[in-house]
Amino acid sequence: NETNVTGFVLIGFSRFPELRVPLFVLFLLTYLVTLTGNILLMTIIRLHRHLHIPMYFFLSILSLSETCYTFAVIPKMLANLITEEKSISFTGCALQMFVFIGFGGTNCMLLTAMGYDRCVAICKPLHYRVLMNGRVCGQIVAFVTVTGFTLSLIDTYFIFTLPFCGEKEINHFFCDMGPVIQAACTKNNGIEVVIFIFCVVVVLGSFLLILLSYVWIFSTILKIPSTEGKRKAFSTCASHLIVVVVHFGCASIIYLRPKSTYSLEGDTLISVTYTVVTPLLNPVVYSLRNKDVQLALRKGL
Repeated sequence: NETNVTGFVLIGFSRFPELRVPLFVLFLLTYLVTLTGNILLMTIIRLHRHLHIPMYFFLSILSLSETCYTFAVIPKMLANLITEEKSISFTGCALQMFVFIGFGGTNCMLLTAMGYDRCVAICKPLHYRVLMNGRVCGQIVAFVTVTGFTLSLIDTYFIFTLPFCGEKEINHFFCDMGPVIQAACTKNNGIEVVIFIFCVVVVLGSFLLILLSYVWIFSTILKIPSTEGKRKAFSTCASHLIVVVVHFGCASIIYLRPKSTYSLEGDTLISVTYTVVTPLLNPVVYSLRNKDVQLALRKGL
């Protein structure tokens, strides 16, 4: 019987009771390091004028987005690991999904913008300052943010208009799209198709644009006569490539599936990767591989 649902139960880690405390400690430490790394990276970029260029501007926005992205999921996950009460209200679940998908989509498109920035810097170096001026960068950030949260609002609205019966268990540690759709009373294939289309537009569309940017980048690098010149040009893209491969790899496995064939055992590890590990990867990769950031960090310390 269809009733007004007031909440859900998140059963993500319930099947691993002996690991709850170790997982809590591990995730808490990782989260603190992620917050520290992203905040430190944003602060360094803000305080050092030689980092006030489009590449680092997009990187600081990505760090801010990653910080908000993790805040939507990890605190609730940590609370569920150490308490017996694992419920989340209907409104809280919808809000968590909206914020998570919004920042997740924004991150995908920000990585695309960063790929375009590297493409212009390498392929059109003489026009770089004109094509990537402050106004253009601001417009790009505004566009990806509005687009990400608009699509998130549409996704969340479609999902939470589905009928739910009584207090439902969600086979995950947060309110992700697939597990929530699976918890509905009816199997609405139309909703799944709409959600899949949006995921293809954001995830696959962003990845294909990045791939197109790197086709142009590599074709330009191959024309550089000196080996040292090729190495320097490629080194400016290496950090971005690492983050792109991990981010889109996890997102593709989870979201580019036409049906909600989600299982707790199969998806928990991947979900932990893109909610806990990937946000940590951004400041670590860029701080370890980028000499400008390393120099600014040493000066700041």
